[in-house]
Amino acid sequence: MKAKKTNKRQIVLTPEDAIKYEIANELGLGEKLAQVGWGGLTAEETGRIGGLITRKKRSMPAENIATQ
Repeated sequence: MKAKKTNKRQIVLTPEDAIKYEIANELGLGEKLAQVGWGGLTAEETGRIGGLITRKKRSMPAENIATQ
């Protein structure tokens, strides 16, 4: 009998993805996100996350965004 292979992918977050998850957790959406994924969030929730990402990027210096 052959041993079962497990396909575990290592998730690599880009700096923008890390900011997205951080903001989702700050808004209290981390648990919902883990259960239903990004597609399960409402337009209002994703819009709020996108708005806060934009605000955060504007407040960062330009060279700091490039290195993240």
